[in-house]
Amino acid sequence: MSVYMIISSKVLNSDRYRQYIDQVSPIVEKYGGRYHVRGENIKSFGSWKPDRVIVIEFPSEANITQWLASPEYQAIAPLREAGAETQAIIVDGYKNK
Repeated sequence: MSVYMIISSKVLNSDRYRQYIDQVSPIVEKYGGRYHVRGENIKSFGSWKPDRVIVIEFPSEANITQWLASPEYQAIAPLREAGAETQAIIVDGYKNK
């Protein structure tokens, strides 16, 4: 069953964050990730008001761990850290019976 990484971000430095965004997609895809949501057009129904929300599907949690620990991701992670405050969770996909 797939797992989903859900990330909210608040942009602090748009130039740095844009550099990160421009480089991260091929790395995510290399580790089996597939973007479902990656956007800024957010309508909030409560107090949660992120600047951006990203939802990435992976085949397993192991794929996420490998992606985050990979040398190519570690090389660009400082751009994300300088460019945005982020929070992330991992949740199992829903399996219909």
